[in-house]
Amino acid sequence: MKDLKGLEEKIGFSFKSETLLGEALTHRSYLNEYPRVSAHNERLEFLGDAVLEIIVTENLFQAYPNYQEGHLTSLRAALVNYQMLSRVAKEIGLEGYLRLSKGEAKDTGRARDVILANTIEALIGAIYLDAGYGGAETFVKKFVMSHLDEVIKNKLYCDSKSTLQEVVQEKLKVTPVYKVLSESGPDHNKEFVIGVFFGDKIEAEGKGPSKQEAEMKAAEEALKKLEG
Repeated sequence: MKDLKGLEEKIGFSFKSETLLGEALTHRSYLNEYPRVSAHNERLEFLGDAVLEIIVTENLFQAYPNYQEGHLTSLRAALVNYQMLSRVAKEIGLEGYLRLSKGEAKDTGRARDVILANTIEALIGAIYLDAGYGGAETFVKKFVMSHLDEVIKNKLYCDSKSTLQEVVQEKLKVTPVYKVLSESGPDHNKEFVIGVFFGDKIEAEGKGPSKQEAEMKAAEEALKKLEG
């Protein structure tokens, strides 16, 4: 693996604990081939996901005092979804520093993008532990919030879930609720079936390899019904 100093230079942050950085870059699969390595990045990913969300939320809240909750939520979703985070990972050259099993290293497309996005969250978690909220916020502002103008210009926040919520709240005065109906398959090849409910009534279902994508599909199907 490359010298981690190169990554630190790219992100403009020097870790006091290189162990934390190494852990953030270590996928669970790596431990199968290198059993002496004892830690992978899922706990840091869990932490980083929460830190990322609060930083983006706070920055949007301060930047747009006149925006309502729904609009702010849509902007945040466009900034923290796996597609955007995988782009951030590629922009800082994170791929060359990942610790993956040989099998996972061969993955391409969506599977690789999800790994990259998860690693960005783990990296944010590691920065938070190493330098506190301020350090994590500096990283998020530089590499994630910097995409906000693009999100607004290209209306990347206008997803089917946001549209459905606006339509249903206006017409029915309720907020759509998404519930997992079933979950199947191994961790690397999951399929989720999610239903979207208006009150107690299920309106549509959607399938996808992640809860987020299944929710989008369910929202799309519900919109088709409402428009039909």
